Amino acid sequence: MPPIQGKVIVITGASSGIGLATARLCAGAGMSVVMAARRVEALEAHAAEIRASGGKALAVGCDVSRQADCERLISTAMGEFGSVYAVFANAGYGVEGPVIESTDFDIRQIFETNFYGSLNVIRPALAEMMRAKAGHILFCSSCLSKIGTPYFASYSASKAAQDHYARAMRIELAASGISVSSVHPIGTRTEFFDTASTLSKNSRLALRTPERLMQRPEVVGKAVVKCLRRPKGEVWTSLSTRVALGAAVVFPGLADRVLRRLISRA
Repeated sequence: MPPIQGKVIVITGASSGIGLATARLCAGAGMSVVMAARRVEALEAHAAEIRASGGKALAVGCDVSRQADCERLISTAMGEFGSVYAVFANAGYGVEGPVIESTDFDIRQIFETNFYGSLNVIRPALAEMMRAKAGHILFCSSCLSKIGTPYFASYSASKAAQDHYARAMRIELAASGISVSSVHPIGTRTEFFDTASTLSKNSRLALRTPERLMQRPEVVGKAVVKCLRRPKGEVWTSLSTRVALGAAVVFPGLADRVLRRLISRA
């Protein structure tokens, strides 16, 4: 188990939700946290809160869809703390809508943030990890990465791309001392659904997780910290969901029937 106290982690999408919860928990575990997001004012306030509690945190404005922003993020982390041990590529969003109404622009936009945004921050950090022969890369994927999701096809496809790259990199980098993990949250109490509703036309949120089953972002944050301490390939916060989605892969016809029934009830 690699010690994480004193190590540096870069977290994108850290101004709220899973990213913020993870930043707080990593700082509480003794890590130096570099928090990145577009909402700089909120980000700086949260970083100041962590510092006031005795942790180490730095806020850096960053749009992950811009490669130059991500390169600056990693160089800033290196300049402030001297190294980067881990990256949690967490920034992302979802949009609801039928595939037939999704424009090329809409599809490319979500991939630019969710998928390419992950690679944009991982690549410059990976160069440092390779030199150090140590490090940990984490993609914040989704439980929906395992199944094509009606009305959220672009979102689930972008998360599947993260999942596939995480597995490929995990095997490719196995001998390098670098761990690669994919994180698969279920529905979480964050701004995700509000943002999806705002960005979507005629949003129904047909497949929204029932409120009673929604988890707190801290559940995901704790799972990330546990994975940093004891690296593993996939991080799940719900065993029942993992089993159900595994069954959906094995029995695609059954999965289609269940999804059609859920959609018809919305």
